Amino acid sequence: MTIHLSGERQESRPVTPAAQYDATVIATRPLAETLAAVPFFSGLDAAGLESVGRTVRTRRFRRGEVIFHLGDPGDALFIVMSGAIKISLPSDAGDEAILATLRPGDVFGELALLDGAPRSATATSLEPTETLVLPREQFRELIATEPVVRDALLASIASELRRLTDHVEELHFLDITGRLASRLVRLAADGGKLLSDGTIRLAAPLTQGDLAAMIGCTRQSVNKLLGIFTDDHLIRLDRESIVVLDLEGLGRAARR
Repeated sequence: MTIHLSGERQESRPVTPAAQYDATVIATRPLAETLAAVPFFSGLDAAGLESVGRTVRTRRFRRGEVIFHLGDPGDALFIVMSGAIKISLPSDAGDEAILATLRPGDVFGELALLDGAPRSATATSLEPTETLVLPREQFRELIATEPVVRDALLASIASELRRLTDHVEELHFLDITGRLASRLVRLAADGGKLLSDGTIRLAAPLTQGDLAAMIGCTRQSVNKLLGIFTDDHLIRLDRESIVVLDLEGLGRAARR
């Protein structure tokens, strides 16, 4: 049996770096108010938010558009305002390992701004995405003069280190079934939508290829396991997403 998730991206579709971007101010609400809702900047006072607002610009990306490549120079911090971004490591054979999926309120690209080294991974939009971009010099000035932003940066780096530690632990100590169950539990906790019947819809877009790249296996293995999880009434596969029916059951499957 083959399980299909609607929205599986076509491999033949080219993914190219973004060459030109929109540079308009977000019009739905004042920019300072928009920044205040981002955890990275929420500790700033009104004057600080206004100052940051004068230096950021808006960039929009199409689905599948590369924001930066592994090895590119780091010249800006990105803040996700809408849409979704994947951070990945490509292989010479054309495969990839997805390190993280980012959603509104998340920031990325900070490491290269701290040490001056090239980008350590590739960032690609998973759907039409809008970001705010803070140039490197303004970012470094901000962390030098605003303790609350510096603290937020340290917390962000610590969180990333913990996430990578968890990922290494899963790869070494869990089989494929456990890794997929654990990842679905994490996706449910990170951006999942609680429905009226108590189930949790995972944030779209999410394909079998994405899941395989997250846990280090083939798409065919993911397809088979999703079928097993469905038969065990742990999940339901809807047209556009995965719905977790039994979060505790998935947790148990991750620990078998």
